[in-house]
Amino acid sequence: MMAATSISPRIHAVDLFCGIGGLTHGLRLAGVEVKAGLDVDSTCRFAFEANNDGAEFIRKDIREIDFTDLEPYYRSAEFTALVGCAPCQPFSAHNRRKAKSDADIDCSLVSKFGRLVKEGKPDFVSMENVPGLAKHPVYDDFVETLRRLDYQFTATTVRCERHGVPQKRRRLVLLASRRSSIELPDRTAPPQTVGDCIRHLPMLEDGGCSPDDPAHASLRLSPKNRDRIAQSKPGGSWADWDDCLLNECHRNAYYPAPYGRMRWDHLAPTITTQFCYYSTGRFGHPEQNRAISVREGALLQTFPRDYILTDEANPVPIRELARRVGNAVPVKLGSAIGAAFKESLDA
Repeated sequence: MMAATSISPRIHAVDLFCGIGGLTHGLRLAGVEVKAGLDVDSTCRFAFEANNDGAEFIRKDIREIDFTDLEPYYRSAEFTALVGCAPCQPFSAHNRRKAKSDADIDCSLVSKFGRLVKEGKPDFVSMENVPGLAKHPVYDDFVETLRRLDYQFTATTVRCERHGVPQKRRRLVLLASRRSSIELPDRTAPPQTVGDCIRHLPMLEDGGCSPDDPAHASLRLSPKNRDRIAQSKPGGSWADWDDCLLNECHRNAYYPAPYGRMRWDHLAPTITTQFCYYSTGRFGHPEQNRAISVREGALLQTFPRDYILTDEANPVPIRELARRVGNAVPVKLGSAIGAAFKESLDA
């Protein structure tokens, strides 16, 4: 795994909506001790606890807890942090277009996050989400809570490649401190490409699985999609195919990303919960005629190469593993957030 900065006894954190631990792992690598992660999805427990020694997985819905439930995890802390990335789907541009009004968007998870901040007044707060969250009234309410509690805070739309994440991924990162000013460092890691992250992995057949890594596995393509990817160029689209491979939806489409291949020397697209499907985005392998594997998706999310994603005694379908990886906060973005906490203390 990536070398961790020595864990600081000064900051103890609880990670809301922790999933398999992307944000938790990044914070720990930056020297912030995450004592617990909370998530309603019990299937994330194994990966979270297997890779984050000492951090407890709490299977709870955030709407069912109060800050008193979290206080035991802060007992020995000099400084406290409450962090989290509420599920972003309600605030994505796609789902906002589908919603008839703001009332159709379930914002209760962000509201509850704000109530926990109000109840516990942690020293540090971090909330990460899609930029579209800032257009919703629930975000204004969250920010107003911070103002009333005299937090100093910043909110930035971050290009994640500036923090070593090899994706075209833009995220809203809100940081708050009751101690001093706080902001995300402008850049914390050198730029990375798809090739830097996944080119070293062993070759994999379409629908195959590496004998040494159950997560280095891909979904099998249909015969027609095998013909399509064979004609797809890195960085290209369905426009590269013979006419006999096109459907009517392709001929009228204005969006070229579905059925695309990545390029070794470029950033990947945003890794979503459906990156294991060749048809849902530019998730074709740059050279091999297949969609990227779960391990490749995890590496593009900057999880360490040896991050354990599944219990070999209880194998998990590729689609489910991909969902967990796609929902995660990129580890290196988590490390940048941890660095901001530490720098705020130093200030």
